[in-house]
Amino acid sequence: MIKWAGTTYRFHPLFTLIMIGSALTGYFLEAATLFGIVLVHELGHLVAASGFGWRVKEVQLLPFGGVLVVDELGTVPTWEELVVSLAGPLQHVWMILLALLMKGLGVGVGSWWDYFIDANLMIGLFNLIPVMPLDGGKVLQSLLGYFLSYHNTILYTVWISMILSTAIIAMAIMQFISGQLPLNILVIGIFLLVSNWYAYRQLPYHFFRFLIGRGARMSQVISRGTLAQPIVITRQRTMAETLKLFMREKYHLIYIVNDVGRIQAVLPEQQIVSGYLDGKKPGSAVSDLFM
Repeated sequence: MIKWAGTTYRFHPLFTLIMIGSALTGYFLEAATLFGIVLVHELGHLVAASGFGWRVKEVQLLPFGGVLVVDELGTVPTWEELVVSLAGPLQHVWMILLALLMKGLGVGVGSWWDYFIDANLMIGLFNLIPVMPLDGGKVLQSLLGYFLSYHNTILYTVWISMILSTAIIAMAIMQFISGQLPLNILVIGIFLLVSNWYAYRQLPYHFFRFLIGRGARMSQVISRGTLAQPIVITRQRTMAETLKLFMREKYHLIYIVNDVGRIQAVLPEQQIVSGYLDGKKPGSAVSDLFM
């Protein structure tokens, strides 16, 4: 763990093992190059997040990129998350262009520049795979959030990530059966699968954090003026079920109708969120808020 310029950088054990193994097997220069590329990749995320005023708690460095640990979890505009997610992979573009220029000018050793370019391509493209916590997974989650409720967005993203992680493991096993030894692919696949299984177990906590920050986020949206997205439910529907219909970028008015479709009440979303967070049981009906 290193603290630099007010930010904590933590090496994931997997990255540490790869660095040590590379040094012991005589590939220290390659390992150092890999570390430099990953660091620049993560600094891209960090600069973008800091530019938006995000509270960055920690940067975790992985062999194929890193994870920015922030206090903002579903509480900032989706477009900000898209910019921060793509800021990492975009660093590989200028690094590859710089390497091509240096190689063309004959600066340094050509074989090292070739490795530098290949490593950038590998890390950049791998990070765009739509698997959490890779950048591609975060982009997928942000885009799904424009069309689905936030609860379904994080749920579907985790399931897609677990399926693709399993596919990576299966690919590594098939290569092993054919006589190859894709140990790095197997380890990364297992890491991604375990990470997403843990994320699946943490979904209620993740969604609760979203609800806690909902008030401040929607206050910003309302202050600019916005079209409300109606949600129509019956009076028997629970608050927990209703909250799972909320979309991240939409402000909601909840219409409660009776069995014949007549409107009995119209509630602003703040009333349901507050009622849920203030201690109402998750199974309590929405009608408890206005009866």
